[in-house]
Amino acid sequence: MNPSDSPPSQRLLAQGFCALLPSQDHSISEADQPTDKIFGETYGLHNWGDDLVTVDATGAVCLGDPTFPDGQPTPLPKIMADLSDRGIVAPVLLRVDAFLDRALAQLNTAFAEACTATRYQGVYRGVFPIKVNQQAEVIKQLVRSGRRFNYGLEAGSKPELLIALAQDLPSDALLICNGFKDEDFIRLAILSRHLGHNTVIVIESLDEFDIIQRVSADLNRRPLLGVRVKLTERVTGKWQESSGDRSTFGLSAFELMALITRMKNSDFLDCLVLQHSHLGSQVPDIIDVRRATTEACRFYTELTNLGAPLTHIDLGGGLGVDYTGARRADDNSVNYSVDEYCYNIVETLRYALDEAEIPHPTIVTESGRFVVAQSSIFVFNVLGATLYDAGEKPDLYPEDHHLLADLMAVEHYIDGARHQEALNDAVYYRDEMRALFRRGQLNLDQLSRGEQIFLYLSARLKLRDTEENAAFFIDHYHGNFSLFQSLPDVWAIDQLHPILPLQRLNEAPTRHAIINDITCDSDGKIDRFILGEDIASALPVHDLVDDQPYYVGAFFVGAYQETLGDLHNLFGDANVITISLDGAGGFSIVNETEADSIAEVLSYVEYDPRDCLDAVRQKIERAVVAGLVEAETRRLMISAYKKALNGSTYFEQPAPRQA
Repeated sequence: MNPSDSPPSQRLLAQGFCALLPSQDHSISEADQPTDKIFGETYGLHNWGDDLVTVDATGAVCLGDPTFPDGQPTPLPKIMADLSDRGIVAPVLLRVDAFLDRALAQLNTAFAEACTATRYQGVYRGVFPIKVNQQAEVIKQLVRSGRRFNYGLEAGSKPELLIALAQDLPSDALLICNGFKDEDFIRLAILSRHLGHNTVIVIESLDEFDIIQRVSADLNRRPLLGVRVKLTERVTGKWQESSGDRSTFGLSAFELMALITRMKNSDFLDCLVLQHSHLGSQVPDIIDVRRATTEACRFYTELTNLGAPLTHIDLGGGLGVDYTGARRADDNSVNYSVDEYCYNIVETLRYALDEAEIPHPTIVTESGRFVVAQSSIFVFNVLGATLYDAGEKPDLYPEDHHLLADLMAVEHYIDGARHQEALNDAVYYRDEMRALFRRGQLNLDQLSRGEQIFLYLSARLKLRDTEENAAFFIDHYHGNFSLFQSLPDVWAIDQLHPILPLQRLNEAPTRHAIINDITCDSDGKIDRFILGEDIASALPVHDLVDDQPYYVGAFFVGAYQETLGDLHNLFGDANVITISLDGAGGFSIVNETEADSIAEVLSYVEYDPRDCLDAVRQKIERAVVAGLVEAETRRLMISAYKKALNGSTYFEQPAPRQA
C-alpha cells in the first residue's frame, strides 16, 4: 500500500518516526539542534491553544492572560518549578482563573451580540450545571465572575441544591432545579424563594407534579415551575442518547398534554413559567442545534397557546468543546464557534416566535462544559521510561546458540530494499529464542543478550519504519498520576484531551511513547493523542535527562474529571492550585488544596488510620518481645509508618531515569 493511501493517523505516526527519531546513537548533537524551530504544531497546539496556550523561544509551553492580550505569557515549567520551591509538587491540577472568566464572558457576550444583531427582544440568563464541576472554589469563582451577567446555577440533586442555596447569587439570576426530586428537595426549593432566589422547579414526570401539589399545599406557597419536554429530534455525537424521545428525563407529547390538563384542573397552570428542552450534550453538529431549537420552539408555541404563561425557554446543554481543534463534527470536536452557536439559537427563536406572534422569552442554557473545560490543566511528571531499543550490542561467544548470531547478522541488511525482510527475520529469531528458553534449551544469559540484540536492531529498524509497523517501536513513559483519579473520561469513554510535553519544544522529539500511570492496572494508560490534524497511537516525546524533571500536561480537564475520579489503588486527589496570571510572565496562587494524604484516603474506604497505626505498633511490639526486632528498629519502623500515613499517595521526589 502506498503510504499516501494509508489512514492519516498511521501516516503521521510513520512519518514521525522517520523524521523525528534519533540516529543510531539515540541522540541529536547540539550542533544539529534546530534552535529556531518550535515543535508546538506537532501537537496541534495552533488548533486548540486558542492563543492562550503557546510555546516560547525556549521551547516552554506558556499560558497567556486573556485580560492582557499583549502581555508576556507565563511558562508552565516555570510555574511548576516555583510551585515545587513552595513545596507543591506534581501531580498538580492547575486552575487558571482568567481562563474561566474568559469563557464565561465569551458565552454571555455572544448571546448578547446575537440578540442585538437579530433584534431579539428577550435576554439571556445562563446557568451553570453544578454536576459539571462541584468543587467549591470553582463554584465560588463562577458566582463571583458571573455576577455582572446575572449568571445562575442548576442543581440536579439535593446536595447540589444545598450548594446553590449557600451562594450569593445575583437577584436576577436563576436557580434551576432538575432531576428526580422528593418532598424534601421540593420543600427546600419552594422555601428558597423567601431568600430572594428565582428558583424554578422543573417537572420531570407526572408523579413529580403530584409531590409538588402536596408540598405546596402544606406550605401554602406557590412555586415557580418549569416542565422538561422530550424533543423527538435526536442529535449526533457521543452523548446522543441524552436527546430524543428515548432519553431518560422529561415528558413526551402525550404526557405533556396530560400534565397541562392536570395543571389547569388544579389551578397550577399560572405557575408554569419555563419550558426546558435539552438539546443534547457536547453536540458536534450545528445543524442538530438548529433542528432541535426549532422543535423546542414548536412546543413553546403550543404550550403558550394552551394558556401556559411561559416567559423562559431553557435549551439545556449542547454547546460543545473543540478538544482537538479540528473544527469538525465528531465525538471530540464541533463544527461551530460559540458565536455561531448563540446566533443560530437566537435567530431560530426569533423567526419561529415572530411567526407565531409570541413575545420573545428569556433564553436559558446550561453550557457547563464550555465554561469550565479550558480552565483546568492536569500536570504530571514522568518517573521513567521503558525503551524498546538499545544503543550498544552485546558480545557473542562460541558456545552461544546459533540464533544469537543469526539475529546479529540481520544488521547487515537493514538498509535499502531489505528493510521489511530484516524486521521479519529479527522478530522470528527473537521469538524462536523465547520459545527455546521456555523449553529449557536456552539459559537466561543468552536470552538476555538476545533481547539486547533485538533492541539494538530496533533502533536501526525504526528509523526506516513503515506505517504497518509503526506501533511496534512505541516506548512506554511512566507518569506520576492515576488515570482513573485525574483523567477518568480518558479511560471510561475514550475522551481525547490535548496532551503534550511542557518543555523542550525547541528540540525535535526523539521518541514516540504511550503514557502509563502508576496504578497496577493495564487500563491505566493513554494511547490516543491529538497530533496536528490527526489522532495517533503514540505521543512524540524527548529522551529523559537525569535530574531534570519532564512534565506532561493534559488540557481541557475542567469539566467532570474531578468529580468522576475514583480511588483505584487508593490514589487520591492530586494537589489543586488556582493561579492568577499577571500578564508579565508571572503568577500568584489564589487558592491551594493539598493532595489527599494516605491517612485521608484510608478513611474513605472505612479504615481508621489510628487503628491501623495501633495494629502495627502491637505487631512490632510482639516482634520485640520475641527478640526478632531491636528497640531501635522498632522506632524506625513506627516512624516510617507514621510518615507514610501523612504522606502523598503519589510518588514523592521522583528522579527521572530510563529503564
